[in-house]
Amino acid sequence: MSAPPATALAWAAADPYDAALRAGRGPLFLRRTDGWLLPLEVERWCARADPVDRDVLDRCEGAVLDVGCGPGRLVAELAARGRAALGIDVSEAAVEHTVRLGGQALRRSVFEQLPGEGRWDTVLLMDGNIGIGGDPSALLERVGGLLRPGGLLIAETAPADVDERVRVHITDTHATSGAPFPWARLGTRALLRYARGRWERDGQWTAGGRRFAALRSRSASSSAEPAKRTAVISSQRVRNPSGGRPVADR
Repeated sequence: MSAPPATALAWAAADPYDAALRAGRGPLFLRRTDGWLLPLEVERWCARADPVDRDVLDRCEGAVLDVGCGPGRLVAELAARGRAALGIDVSEAAVEHTVRLGGQALRRSVFEQLPGEGRWDTVLLMDGNIGIGGDPSALLERVGGLLRPGGLLIAETAPADVDERVRVHITDTHATSGAPFPWARLGTRALLRYARGRWERDGQWTAGGRRFAALRSRSASSSAEPAKRTAVISSQRVRNPSGGRPVADR
């Protein structure tokens, strides 16, 4: 299984994004080709999990996969609770930051082969990551293959009722990085439309000005194995590359 190459390569090579994560602050934006800017909340992402985040994590079941984990606040919070959790992100800076916080993370696209396929109890798509790849149907299908039958997806949706597929750059106030790549913005209503057929609604809520929806997978993966919550991530080794900073094995 391969990633939409433009998305994975653009994020991985996005110097303004890595620089912002390493600095712990913005400004940072997704810039549409027509010049419209979507601010990215770097400071919040680099901070510890806030009450809204912790409420989301309270709803998680079993072993948790955080797709597009960024600097790892959610994975680190789950680890501090003694929960089995793994973050994936295509940004090296994001993976390094997650590991420094005490979480486990891999530099990997959601569309690449991942540990524990068909056995995760919960998948998170937070901070707008329902937009990954620019094709919500394809992303939902992929997430369904990662979850165990009846597994839980919690997605953070846009605050507005929007269903938008765009091409964007990552930019700060000084530089724009790389070629444009596909992205999507979905409100809850749009997400539920894309989820029809394979997913069951499991709740929706608003907290702290942010919106969330929970979906439960209906279909079983033909390759699914019995759930092994802690074994899902037990094979992930942490190694120490040059520079002395820990990064999870890729």
